Amino acid sequence: MGFWEYLSYERIDLANAALQHLLVVVIALAVATVVGVGVAVLTWDNPRWSALALATSGTLLTIPSLALLALLIPLVGLGWTPTIIALVLYSLLPIVRNAIAGLRGIDDAVREAATGMGLSRAAAMRGILLPMAWPVIAAGIRVSAQMLFAVATIAAYVAGPGLGNDILTGLSRLGAANALNKACAGTLGVVVLALSFDAAFVLIHRLITPRGLRV
Repeated sequence: MGFWEYLSYERIDLANAALQHLLVVVIALAVATVVGVGVAVLTWDNPRWSALALATSGTLLTIPSLALLALLIPLVGLGWTPTIIALVLYSLLPIVRNAIAGLRGIDDAVREAATGMGLSRAAAMRGILLPMAWPVIAAGIRVSAQMLFAVATIAAYVAGPGLGNDILTGLSRLGAANALNKACAGTLGVVVLALSFDAAFVLIHRLITPRGLRV
């Protein structure tokens, strides 16, 4: 069976796997964004704590993916849960780093003006500082997203969702009928998903970011 014929024949299963792959990445990215930006908000103006946050998130990124997933199995089992946890941990560094950099890049006069207006620290952060830092934060989220589409394929080793199962199954059965087609279809699906998500992210980011803050 030819590759394009295989894609047509398996289109429903591939579409379901692609949807799962996209969903697990989006969930992990959303959680990582909340956690990462939260950590940055708490530590950006304290050099010691911000250095610790960056060092910790950087250390998490150096853990081999298979090792991390294997360590999670006794704690949370197989499937979606270890996959999401691993993806969240891997995506923290770009988000934390960019959020801290974005907040530190805001002119001191802006923060002083917020204080002069009588805004509390939380109100100033929510209404002024975070919106101004958003373009830089979004760049970190974009980097994490691209990385997660690739890392999510490894989750097939812990019965995780997504196109990684097609890639792993195809590679493990090379020589059998359609094994190469299966692996190539999964790989192509990951690439298409990553590029499509990136294009959509850039478009949405430009639409929701005020013209004066676009970078």
